Amino acid sequence: MEGRELLRTEVAISFVKDTFSQQLKHNLNLIPISSPLVVLDGTGINDDLNGIERPVAFPIKALEERLAVVVHSLAKWKRLRLRELDMHAGEGILTDMRALRPDEDYTPIHSIYVDQWDWEKVILPEQRNLNYLKETVLRIYESLKFTEHQVEKQYPAIKAILPDTITFISSEELLQKYPSFTPKERENAITKEFGAVFLYGIGGELSNGKAHDGRAADYDDWSSVNENGYNGLNGDILVWNPVLNSAFELSSMGIRVDKKALQYQLEIRNNTERASLTFHKMLLDGHLPESIGGGIGQSRVCMFMLKKAHIGEVQVSIWDEQEKENLRIQGINIL
Repeated sequence: MEGRELLRTEVAISFVKDTFSQQLKHNLNLIPISSPLVVLDGTGINDDLNGIERPVAFPIKALEERLAVVVHSLAKWKRLRLRELDMHAGEGILTDMRALRPDEDYTPIHSIYVDQWDWEKVILPEQRNLNYLKETVLRIYESLKFTEHQVEKQYPAIKAILPDTITFISSEELLQKYPSFTPKERENAITKEFGAVFLYGIGGELSNGKAHDGRAADYDDWSSVNENGYNGLNGDILVWNPVLNSAFELSSMGIRVDKKALQYQLEIRNNTERASLTFHKMLLDGHLPESIGGGIGQSRVCMFMLKKAHIGEVQVSIWDEQEKENLRIQGINIL
């Protein structure tokens, strides 16, 4: 029976992925495209995440042993692709991103294998503001709610739980609301209260001298002052996960850096040497479009929609044998 149960899970995973991706394409006006698993090292194209994670790297014989790296995400590659495809304002791209992050800690919501819907959209310079960011978040949230209701129709035992609206709050406001809490405790408290939250302004230093969470200096704009008087035009979509009894991140996204924001963020992170890399030089020379984009975790969305307790239930990765046995004892069958 275990095999048939796994098969039913696989069918449900496909249903969730197909439903959400179709709705997301429609709501954000995105065109599906192909994307790379690897990029050449030394170009500045790979996502640096928090700046400390090691990519999987290997030499390519046919390119005279030039080093290639498996992507962490496609945050910067997508912006290059918008230019190459001659996309216009309001048009965007969507791709199935597959990545390896060997330095990722193993938890019920993390593995070394990462699968995302990576999307990017051309915007006008005047759309680089918090209101446009919020409008985009609302469209993504509509896609999540639609998918959740379709899952309930298909699988009546799985009830829709997302609230009608998503709550917006800056990371500085959240710090002031819970000054004695850690960042994770703050996320848990606000998301449990409202059910779904977009936490914006992540990456820059807050009034306590610390960032809410780390962000690379060269894709999201986390430093520009927004209309509410706080820093940042990026953020995370968080939902309350009753299975895990915690806040649950589904997406990291944001309006991307322009020339001014890139220069500033590289300076305060002491990364100014990156300005000479291919991607950064193109941006600083005005050869890349203004854009907004992000990643939406495919396994995360499936976990939430299907009420699964472990990411291994919705993706195939590498797990310690003892961990697999412990999960089996708990009644958790990983793929």
